[in-house]
Amino acid sequence: MSPELEKCSRSLLVCEKSNFTKEKSRYDIHVSKHYFNYKVSIVIPECASLPASIAGVINSFNSYYRVRDLPIYKLLEEEFLEKVVKKGQFYALSYNTRIDEDNTIAFLPSGQLILSVDKDTYEQLGLEGKPSQYKHRKVLRYVVTIDLTDKLMSPGAKRYQRLITSLKEWVPIKCDLMISSKMTAEEDGGVLQNLLSQYSFEEHRPTLHTHTLKEMPCPSLHSTDRHGDEKSCDPHHFLEWLGAVSMDISSDNEASSFLSTYVCPDPQSLMSHGLLCTVTGFLIPEDIYSLLLELRRYFDEPKFTSWLSMTVHGFVDSPVSWGTTEHGFLKSGENFYNFVCFRNQDYWLHMATGSHDGCPP
Repeated sequence: MSPELEKCSRSLLVCEKSNFTKEKSRYDIHVSKHYFNYKVSIVIPECASLPASIAGVINSFNSYYRVRDLPIYKLLEEEFLEKVVKKGQFYALSYNTRIDEDNTIAFLPSGQLILSVDKDTYEQLGLEGKPSQYKHRKVLRYVVTIDLTDKLMSPGAKRYQRLITSLKEWVPIKCDLMISSKMTAEEDGGVLQNLLSQYSFEEHRPTLHTHTLKEMPCPSLHSTDRHGDEKSCDPHHFLEWLGAVSMDISSDNEASSFLSTYVCPDPQSLMSHGLLCTVTGFLIPEDIYSLLLELRRYFDEPKFTSWLSMTVHGFVDSPVSWGTTEHGFLKSGENFYNFVCFRNQDYWLHMATGSHDGCPP
């Protein structure tokens, strides 16, 4: 007797349609609140090479740092806190930590510190938090959210001193961190560079890779048919097709193929050529927003295609997805969003999370 198949975990896909020119559209908020991203994938049908204007935006993406064994309290010392963290352009995320097993740290550009920790660490810290909403029968994880911009957290205040004591003496947490800041050394007084010089660190640039797609079926998309009732394929099948393209999986379902029986969803057309552009690294929302604006301008001149796509993948082990919404891993850690940009400035926005996440905004 075959074993009983385990049920697939629930995933959540939120879809919306709007126009970039509408005053009430919220596309900028959705981008700016998705803080921690590791990959952006762009698909442009009927495009043979990456346009210079788009390449220029990608090449201007912020560099980032990977710092080894950095004590967390060092980012909370008065000078760094006042000149870097509270300025609203600082991002930090623990590296090589698993959200369901390890202590995970994040500094948000909103000036908040997120500690997702196990029960033992939480009890030793002595800080106020709440049980993770993805608990089992027993509470095994806690989330501590600290607003570092609160007046009660000003250097010298009791709550500030308690935080420093907790992370410096009671539980001296060290971890590898990825750090990015939009401020220059002139703007922060060289405070960030001074901190980095005290530890082992590496500076990285986002990595760009392009791939030409040739003679392959492509889903038909019409801006008025978001649900795929008549003229377009439905959102789930479209995102599945994007995943197949990014992994270079054939969608021809040829009899000679032993690797894939995947078929491009209907309705479809034959794409003579196309472009897949992938950027990986520690990518911040400001850069992704600049890229989205440039992609909108792609249709300023006549093009053979009526749409293009941009997919942004968040870190699967980030403690948050959008804003301060808790993110969990469970089985796959879904945490991404996708824009389909149309020639007439309409757009579709797909936001996806797993069962261990709150609903996207």
